[in-house]
Amino acid sequence: MKIKELKIMRGPNYWSIKHPKVIVLKLDQLDLYDVQTNEVENLTQRLQKLMPGLQNHRSSEGLEGGFLRLVKLGTTFSKVVQHIALELQTMGGMESGYGRCYASDQEGIDFVIFSYQQERAGEYAAHAAVRITEALGRGEKVNIVQDVARLHQIREDEYFGPSTEAIVWEAMNRNIPYIQNRQAEVIQLGYGIYQKHIQAAMSSSTSFFAVENAGDKNKTKLILEEAGVPVPRGKIIHNSRELEEAIEALDYPIVTKPLFGNQGKGASINIQNWKDALKGLAEAHRYSPEVMVEQLIEGFDYRILVIDGKFTAAAKRTPALVVGDGNSTIRQLINQVNKDPRRGIGHEKALTHIKVDKITRAILREKELTLQSILPAGETLYLKRTANLSTGGTATDVTDLVHPYNVLMAERVAGIIGLDICGIDVMTSDIAIPLPETRGAVIEVNAAPGLRMHISPTEGLPRNVADPIISMLFPHNCPSRIPIAAITGTNGKTTTTRLIAHLLRFTGKKVGYTTTDGIYIQDKKIIKGDTTGSFSSEFVLKDPTVDFAVLECARGGMLRSGLAFTQCDIGVVMNVSEDHLGLGDIHSVEDMARVKAIIPKTVCSEGFAILNADDDLVFDMAAGLHCKVAFFSLNEDNPRITEHISKGGLAAVFEDGFVSIFKNTYKIRVDRVADIPLTFGGKAKFNIYNVLAATLAGYVSHMEINEIKTALRTFIPSPETTPGRMNLFKLPQYDVLVDYAHNIASMEAISDFINNTEASYKIGIIAGIGDRRDEDTKQIGRIAAEVFDDIIIRQDKDLRGRSGKELNKLIKEGIFSVKPELEPKEINQEIKALAHALEYAPEGSFIALFSEDIPGAVKLVENFRVIQHRKSASDQS
Repeated sequence: MKIKELKIMRGPNYWSIKHPKVIVLKLDQLDLYDVQTNEVENLTQRLQKLMPGLQNHRSSEGLEGGFLRLVKLGTTFSKVVQHIALELQTMGGMESGYGRCYASDQEGIDFVIFSYQQERAGEYAAHAAVRITEALGRGEKVNIVQDVARLHQIREDEYFGPSTEAIVWEAMNRNIPYIQNRQAEVIQLGYGIYQKHIQAAMSSSTSFFAVENAGDKNKTKLILEEAGVPVPRGKIIHNSRELEEAIEALDYPIVTKPLFGNQGKGASINIQNWKDALKGLAEAHRYSPEVMVEQLIEGFDYRILVIDGKFTAAAKRTPALVVGDGNSTIRQLINQVNKDPRRGIGHEKALTHIKVDKITRAILREKELTLQSILPAGETLYLKRTANLSTGGTATDVTDLVHPYNVLMAERVAGIIGLDICGIDVMTSDIAIPLPETRGAVIEVNAAPGLRMHISPTEGLPRNVADPIISMLFPHNCPSRIPIAAITGTNGKTTTTRLIAHLLRFTGKKVGYTTTDGIYIQDKKIIKGDTTGSFSSEFVLKDPTVDFAVLECARGGMLRSGLAFTQCDIGVVMNVSEDHLGLGDIHSVEDMARVKAIIPKTVCSEGFAILNADDDLVFDMAAGLHCKVAFFSLNEDNPRITEHISKGGLAAVFEDGFVSIFKNTYKIRVDRVADIPLTFGGKAKFNIYNVLAATLAGYVSHMEINEIKTALRTFIPSPETTPGRMNLFKLPQYDVLVDYAHNIASMEAISDFINNTEASYKIGIIAGIGDRRDEDTKQIGRIAAEVFDDIIIRQDKDLRGRSGKELNKLIKEGIFSVKPELEPKEINQEIKALAHALEYAPEGSFIALFSEDIPGAVKLVENFRVIQHRKSASDQS
């Protein structure tokens, strides 16, 4: 078996809208293609023994054990790869339950689709599953221990932790989107101007001043002491001499801990002698040059959580421990505790495995024990010095037991320090009694407190502490999403995107938009290049100044990684035609339509899919949508439009020379097409489509008709507003059109415009594109021959795997099939080809350049315009 291609989908995609995070494998089964699973001896039993969890896989049968029954009856090995990849992730602590297999149009090659939680884990699982399946198919022995261990490690490296996960899940439950910034380890909640950020249990609302106070344990203690909060006596020390002085003042037992620290790292408690005090000093020095020495407060360790100034939860924390049974060694007791299904590696589960580390060994030495020692029945042995869950400790929920005095004290502490999310460590014999009465004390105040002990306590009631955090960041009725308009189609995407952005800016919106030539924030180009993929969309959604996103979504980006968003408010599909076929396993125009249909399928229930009713494939996308639908058409008598508006639908139509909106039985005229600059007096019919789609987008965005009309009239096509899209230059001697048209449909549209343009002589500069079918390249030649009196064949800089000679030959075949007498010129470099046309074109000509280098072409035309104007002025003088 061989992986021919692996893609990681991060959003709604060609393969699944509902399950956006999937791995897509293009898998060549090679020698296993003709083999069914029931032909391999004992395969079902070996799979079940290797991965007992496969019994839970229902597969297409929909019943537990369904997959294993399929294997027994006989299925493809691609299906085995799918299920092993899913189960490997589950065994690695990342349950992923969605998968599918599809046959490709190539014999022996299947598409294997399966979901993932962490990208690297999904990718690793894909390669491991193929390797394991291949070995099973050959009857070889298989060991997956290392694979599961590696997946566990990836999870720990990539997982954003239980606190963050809880907050993200709560946000998702409220339909608040999130974006993970892996490099900064920050999660963005919400889009654009509404975004907030979290890092574990610290938010973008958290005061830096408060975090600094909480981080300095001595400053915290002094502030709280002044406010009448019970705190332990203590001193800051740097060396053993100062340690000795501190012990004389405080007396044993004491606690040592780093002045700046967290998660109990470097802390030593219940120190009773000088030898242990020196060890505690050394341990604390590993994390901080300054060390806090405090008197030991007797009692139990409690954590109180205060969110947004309100007491939220409390837990009693117990260090990792074992209880003797009179027969088992300490190591055996630890192993028994670790068998608890609630325990896992790192933050994988509610509890963490107890590890025997140097702290555990030091405790055993102090008690003159080893791991082979047998504890008497009923004797408790604490294995850690602190009660942190990350070191194997446990937590018991005591939220309902906290005395009102202690509740008030905790809320005061959070307010005094200034933390919006505050974890307060309290040592007391009983949290149900006021702290002064038990001689307890506040030990520490924590910014970014861990939430796992409250979300998944070992005992007691779990508390949804993420709920008040999200309520704090996004109060009731506070928006988290900015509107998103997503535009796709074969042609017209960029112009429509720019036009919609222009309409919205006209109403005062701060628009971010993506196009094939760059990312724009408030009409300023921030990133240059073809920016129509998910990264570019995410770039706009992450910008804190944007309140409306208009995103061009091209075929390539959607096939490469899916969309950057799970839902949009407006989804526009302009058209679908034969372009890029044969690339990315899209072989027919119907396949292409399924790619473009991703956009309307992601429109939210209250949003609008805006579809071209004159395009059969686009019109058919309306079937099964769960959102509102609006159609546009150049034909007011289109029966699809008539039926749609008769049912109360919305449409935009070109009728009697006007752009009009049909709503129910009413007709709302927006403007005369001839007065809209983008239509070039109504001659550019393809731009009328763009205007109709943009008009609907503006209307459903609650723009007034007069606003839409004025905005349409002020959108002047030019190299600045629509670079590479119908850039028409009127020079003294001739007209020049520069356009990016690069496929058959766009060439036909431009040709229709040129046919309606008066000119004594028409010159076309065209090129073949290497990643198109031979027939497509020939058709470009045919279209050009039908329109132009003279043709210059140029070449792209990137021939995409073909030779220039081969492409030129195909174009000429197309030309000669229409005009065998025509003698096209071959000038490879685009600028030289354009310069030749500009130099030798007869007066009154029309020159059309289908360009790759728009800026270079525009600059050259502008230079010629200056030269001709000077010459004309000179001749007149």
